Amino acid sequence: MGYGMSRMETDYVYNCEQIDDGACSRESNHELFRLDNEIFHLTRLRSKPSECTCKGIGIGRNMPISTTRMLSGREVNCSGKGKFSSADCSHVLGHYLPVNGPRLIDKMDTRAYVSQFSADGSLFVAGFQGSHIRIYDVDNGWKLKKDVLARRLRWTITDTSLSPDMHYLVYSSMSPVVHIVNVGTDAKESHANITDLHDGLDFSFHEDVVYSFGIFSVKFSSDGREIVAGSSDNSIYVYDLQANKPTSRISAHSSDVNTVTFADETGHIIYSGSDDNLCKVWDRRCSNAEGQAVGVLIGHLEGITFIDSREDGHYFISNGKDQTIKMWDIRKMSSSADCTRGTRGRTSDWDYRYMQYPAQYKHLRHPKDQSVSSYQGHQVLRTLIRCYFSPSYSTGQKYIYTGSYDSSVYIYDVLTGDQVARLEGHQLTVRDCSWHPYYPMLVSSSWDGLIARWESSGNSAVPAVDDSE
Repeated sequence: MGYGMSRMETDYVYNCEQIDDGACSRESNHELFRLDNEIFHLTRLRSKPSECTCKGIGIGRNMPISTTRMLSGREVNCSGKGKFSSADCSHVLGHYLPVNGPRLIDKMDTRAYVSQFSADGSLFVAGFQGSHIRIYDVDNGWKLKKDVLARRLRWTITDTSLSPDMHYLVYSSMSPVVHIVNVGTDAKESHANITDLHDGLDFSFHEDVVYSFGIFSVKFSSDGREIVAGSSDNSIYVYDLQANKPTSRISAHSSDVNTVTFADETGHIIYSGSDDNLCKVWDRRCSNAEGQAVGVLIGHLEGITFIDSREDGHYFISNGKDQTIKMWDIRKMSSSADCTRGTRGRTSDWDYRYMQYPAQYKHLRHPKDQSVSSYQGHQVLRTLIRCYFSPSYSTGQKYIYTGSYDSSVYIYDVLTGDQVARLEGHQLTVRDCSWHPYYPMLVSSSWDGLIARWESSGNSAVPAVDDSE
């Protein structure tokens, strides 16, 4: 069968006493955050007022400018364009961080592993260890739109991905079979093969392989025709939904592939991260792509848990079990890897699943570190904790945010590395979190079973989740 796709109120901690253009006044790591980096200028272009607006207001582009003055300038059309540019919008909205909360969206009696906004922000997907995937209608007071009860679940929902047209959802677990379900129907409940067909997409290349590996990461392509997956058999898989079969298996790493994603909307470039400590870049247009990465990025001292692309074909970030987020420029990648740690005092008996990260390791650095910058403060323990760039529209991607083992969400300034906010309110590990693509709103999912919402203003009431229909 082929598929055609179209497109609780509690206290919080906010670690900055005052925001000055999104950065705290703590000392920056100037060795890593150099002003001549291209990423510095690209981020400034996206998050500072446009040149036309600054000229119209009569102020230099690098001078502070208040939101009130920006709005006044727009009213009198000082830019001559009659509206804010995208940079103007992100500059204004970027001052309003989603730090007020948490407010309860939903609570289950099992761990929450996944939280994802749809591309347009109208839907929100939450995945739980207890076989439930819940989809909420964000624009309709967070009303429960679809309650999906998964089939043949092994251990937990490891990942979900919503198709670009928001009609189909795929979900994975510790099995080579990824399931796909039509979530565009009107029915509120979707029980696997009882009320709905949850078709199994078998990523195995051999008929005699049954549950021999698990899928950690799944992602739809931008055209909705393919799914890319990272697995516990050290491989990357690509599944063609129209042909209804896997078309590629790349023996990509020497350990679990915990995370995989497309670099941009073209689908040609794939990024992967593994417990072998390496990030790799794959170009599907190259004839050797089936077995040879076009580049390797070295710098993490422990395994990689998640990768998020800036979607510009050059930059991405990775979360590592060495307790750092690293930013990478693929133009600095190597053709081969020396993944030896190259540091003294390291031991091989540390296990992030049940041990704290040794304090003496936190300031070590790989001697061949190729990363552009590093961000520290959060904890990556027990589970594959995820990190992301903040949205382009509302922040110009000037922030990086991540869940953490210490029950918090951390927000870092991309340019300085400063921690600009720490959101506290959960009782257990925050594995995943998602920033709304257009509004200053962030949703976190935790092992305490809570799906919670954070906003820039603490005054608005949030309707209770409606389970009555």
